[in-house]
Amino acid sequence: MFELSAHGTDVHVGTGPRYPWGGLYGGQIVAQALRAATLSVEPDLEPHSIRAYFIRRGDHTEPVRYEVDRIRNGRSFATRRVVARQAIGAILNAESSFQRPEPAATIQALSMPEVPAPDRLEQSSWTATFDRVSVPADRVTGGSRDGLGRSLAWMKINHDLGDPTDPEAQLMHRCWLAYLSDDLPTDAVIRAHPISQVDESEHDLFCASLDHTIWFHRPLRADRWHLYDFACHHFVGGRGLAIGHVFGEDGVHVATVAQEVLVRDLRDRS
Repeated sequence: MFELSAHGTDVHVGTGPRYPWGGLYGGQIVAQALRAATLSVEPDLEPHSIRAYFIRRGDHTEPVRYEVDRIRNGRSFATRRVVARQAIGAILNAESSFQRPEPAATIQALSMPEVPAPDRLEQSSWTATFDRVSVPADRVTGGSRDGLGRSLAWMKINHDLGDPTDPEAQLMHRCWLAYLSDDLPTDAVIRAHPISQVDESEHDLFCASLDHTIWFHRPLRADRWHLYDFACHHFVGGRGLAIGHVFGEDGVHVATVAQEVLVRDLRDRS
């Protein structure tokens, strides 16, 4: 999924499969952009954040060209910008920040909600790439959150990604978390929208991800179950802001995700 071919200095090319809805999956483009950025930094630098803007819908029949710009190399941090392009033009613009590990206090301010274990819930994944089990709202206790439309699911990649203490393997674990993190934000925004009161078969919506930000807090293992907990914090001008927190099975908060989702009720335009 994240194998990139070099096409000159700081230029890489990747591909993606066709997804059930057609086109490319935004989480894959974010993850490949993160992978391309890491190929230009020193091995001891770890990605701690990425912010991406979705510009155009990707075409699964074409490769994607990732152009990396080395914005800054500092003693502790490095910054990279990546533009993903296809024939139509840029489809994504992303900036990533990397940090050398340093000793510091560790404080976790959020607690994981109490939910059933993954093996007690129903599988709901739309792809063979990863496993997902959704958590019904009435099965969630504790770990209250601000916002509306709360959407939770256990997710994991369904093949071994390697020892997470190995720097290269840890990078792939973070790329795969980036891939997974694009799955639930739209659900949270739709659940917060008044149209959620309408029977699902009657939904007439246009939805598109606008931007996507991830902060990686700790080393993680994406091929083990993590709980993704999203809620919509605001909706205005057709844009819903979803904030999500990712927890390991042991309750450790490993990442935070934010995404703006464009949701248009097409019934208003008839």
